[in-house]
Amino acid sequence: MVYVLLVIGLILLVKGADWFVNGSSAIARFFHIPSFIIGLTIIAFGTSAPEAAVSITAALKGQNDIALGNVIGSNMFNLLAVTGVCAIIKPISVKTSILVKEVPFSILSTIVLLFMGADIFLDGQTANMLSRSEGWVLLLLFCVFVFMLVMSALSARKSGGEQIVAQSMDKILSEEKRRPLWQSALIVIIGLAGVIGGGQLVVHAAREIALSFGISESFVGLTVVAIGTSLPEFVTGIVAAAKGESDMAVGNVVGSNIFNILFVLAASAAIRPIQFDINVFIDLGILVGVSLLIYLFAIMRKEINRVEGGILTILYVGYMTFLVLRT
Repeated sequence: MVYVLLVIGLILLVKGADWFVNGSSAIARFFHIPSFIIGLTIIAFGTSAPEAAVSITAALKGQNDIALGNVIGSNMFNLLAVTGVCAIIKPISVKTSILVKEVPFSILSTIVLLFMGADIFLDGQTANMLSRSEGWVLLLLFCVFVFMLVMSALSARKSGGEQIVAQSMDKILSEEKRRPLWQSALIVIIGLAGVIGGGQLVVHAAREIALSFGISESFVGLTVVAIGTSLPEFVTGIVAAAKGESDMAVGNVVGSNIFNILFVLAASAAIRPIQFDINVFIDLGILVGVSLLIYLFAIMRKEINRVEGGILTILYVGYMTFLVLRT
């Protein structure tokens, strides 16, 4: 029964996030909010709603191993599996602006998280902990990131770049523009309820599965929960890659990873401090290494080709194997 609850929870998370994004986008368009602002906020971060629901729910219940494992596992899945599969489908071109701003910011966020948790090594404390105050610092960095996005979009708008962004966003929002406001609001409410309810079911089921097999909650968070909550990014990335919207695929992955660390994990820590064990530092170190590898792939030719996509996909299979052997 617990596996049935896990599947139901993941379905509610993914479908609820989809409805929440669609309804919110329609409401934003009803009030004439520019397409590029919708893309940078609602759609970019809406795909991370499942991670937010699971991690914050886990933090409220004192199960921060699931919260931490979910964020690290989701980011690893996004970088290796989502990027890898998208590149295999069609080589991903990467704009210089993303390489200069968003990707380095994502790598920096991971490094900052690693150092924040290293209390024993850096401060001589008795435990490695991401404290409430550090969670608030990460949330402040998230606000800085959103401010950077908006300012960059406004700059592009002045130089005529908004038309290109608007055309891409109009493809996504074409159905929502014709929906009545009350219907959009109802879809938002149902979607939000699905995300919250799904998060509750997934956390409960993940804990029960971990207990029944005698494995750690962090392992379940890194694997089953992380992959399940990353399905929106996976589907969005594949659809974008198939349609030749590679910039959207890359932006979705990078934006989601930043959101996961600077908002999802930060909010979880602000609710309840998160303790790091030695495996967390290993996983974060691997995450930094993977991020640098993808950055190297992208910066050489301003794209990630099929061969490099295959390498990333194989690396993810290797990482999963490593987790199983470690457990």
